[in-house]
Amino acid sequence: MRRVTLFVNGTTANGKVVAVYGSMEDLLNVASSKLGIRASSVYNGNGGLIDDIALIRDDDVLYVSDGHSFEDCQEDLREAETCQTHTDWLTLNVGGRCFTTTRSTLVSKEPESMLAHMFREKDVWGNKKDPRGAYLIDRSPDYFEPILNYLRHGQLIINEGINPLGVLEEARFFGIEQLAEQLETHIKSTQPPDDHSPLTRKEFTRFLLATTTKSELRCQGLNFTGADLSRLDLRYINFKMASLRGANLFHANLSGANLERADLSMACLDNCDLSGCDLQEANLRGSNVKGAIFEEMLTPLHMSQSVR
Repeated sequence: MRRVTLFVNGTTANGKVVAVYGSMEDLLNVASSKLGIRASSVYNGNGGLIDDIALIRDDDVLYVSDGHSFEDCQEDLREAETCQTHTDWLTLNVGGRCFTTTRSTLVSKEPESMLAHMFREKDVWGNKKDPRGAYLIDRSPDYFEPILNYLRHGQLIINEGINPLGVLEEARFFGIEQLAEQLETHIKSTQPPDDHSPLTRKEFTRFLLATTTKSELRCQGLNFTGADLSRLDLRYINFKMASLRGANLFHANLSGANLERADLSMACLDNCDLSGCDLQEANLRGSNVKGAIFEEMLTPLHMSQSVR
């Protein structure tokens, strides 16, 4: 006598062990009685339809259907295991700083990246761990943080004081191509043009906003001819040898700026704050300095620097 375990099609719960005898019709009658369904067909674990009782072996696991096609309950289990794997919490030790995230975060957004390949399945790469179990990654934590946040929510956010070029290098290292493209566009948009055409107010304002207040802004030799820079905060900027000819600097704050050998001819410096500036050899011929503040200048104005 052979014994088999019967389950309702698509389930692995509440199975019944029954004896196999007689014909397929006898087995279907027993299955209907034990499982409480109107049994009409029997499948093996691979979804094969059994139409001859001679094909059934002792201790087989069979799935009984009331007329529906075979449903693979093992597939649901595999999907559940995969889902569990992708939501595992893990900790990364990046350059001595720890970041806690989920496996799904590292593999879902950029599935072809190095991080995705490293953490898609557990310990496939044999990643080294620190004594607390955090995965060791020998990269810069400051540049890694924007990358992890991008993988979390899809937005490029770089904190003040972080150089986008460093984040770009990390994005390329980890193979996160979409982020690298965004960073290249961002960096290009925050840099002044390579040609010698005059900068516009819009271009320069964008340049200012992309630079932290603690960073030295170097505008040495740049062309601001005729630019409207009125009412802007231009403190401590290096304008050495820059062309500000005919520029509108009305009420601009240039205190502490380096204007050595800058061309300010015909510029409007009306009510401009030039206190603490270095105006050595600056060209002020024909400029309007009505109401301008010249207190605590690093170099005194010479008679040759004609103003009006």
